Amino acid sequence: MSASFIVARDPQAPPPGLEGAVAAIGNFDGLHRGHRGVIARAQALAASLSRPCILLTFEPHPADVFAGQTVIFRLTPPDAKAAQAARLGLDGMIVLTFDRDFAQSPARVFTEKILHERLLLSAVVAGYDFRFGAGREGGPAFLRAEGERLGMIVEIVDRITQDEEGSLEAVSSTATRDALERGDAALARRLLGHPYFIRGVVRHGDKRGRELGFPTANIALDPANRLKHGIYAVTIDIEGMIHQGVASFGRRPTFDNGAPLLEVFVFGFDGDLYGKAVEVAFYGFIRPEAKFDSVEALVERMRVDVDEARRQLAESGASVQGA
Repeated sequence: MSASFIVARDPQAPPPGLEGAVAAIGNFDGLHRGHRGVIARAQALAASLSRPCILLTFEPHPADVFAGQTVIFRLTPPDAKAAQAARLGLDGMIVLTFDRDFAQSPARVFTEKILHERLLLSAVVAGYDFRFGAGREGGPAFLRAEGERLGMIVEIVDRITQDEEGSLEAVSSTATRDALERGDAALARRLLGHPYFIRGVVRHGDKRGRELGFPTANIALDPANRLKHGIYAVTIDIEGMIHQGVASFGRRPTFDNGAPLLEVFVFGFDGDLYGKAVEVAFYGFIRPEAKFDSVEALVERMRVDVDEARRQLAESGASVQGA
């Protein structure tokens, strides 16, 4: 993520560098192709006004708050959302805490006290289906009226059915989650407009991969992650360098059937990754997780998986900056 990208949680005033910003407002889980219409409109407006452009979003996910527990398989937890927002060319991201008190506040509190008085936004851009305030009383018409009252530009983006990559009819966060739960990383990539990725810190494992000739970087995913267990063609960003690899996500049924763990074998890399923050992007699904009758059979299959991962990555055009 660029050092100039600003992330602020519940600021009481505009963060330095984001004064008078234009904000694209929404939950934006996944920052998929459908979301990008709202973001592009905000960026165009910000450019015309010579203002910074930000993402204004909410955490935790409203569905989790209303359920009283974690129910949503998040495509972009806050750190991943910030990373993707920076890649899209935004200047920053402001995260507002979403809780029951926030949800039950009148819509005018959000527009007047938060958007106008606290964040001093010059303009806001939202999708046609954006709702807010107690009982979801706030919507596009209310937001436009509040903009006129408060002297804040408001633009509402109508439903977009097509982008440069084709139809958006099937694009949604729900459809992307469904694809990932089936292991269809390629479909998820088409829906998102970028590969699904996770960010995490490499932890110590049982060193079994090294003993098998396939040393892995081990990363524990959020328990709410419902990515299908199996073998994937991936890239991994290590300190800004992109490497190709093959990853196993699952419980290792040949050995211990333990807690789900992501294990990435990085092609041509032999450095120390323990404690490093990495980003793993999923390009294709190779096969479901399986229990093998012997270690030898597993190793033989792993060699096939490596070859298939290389093929899928080459076919997908996955970029590499490293080994």
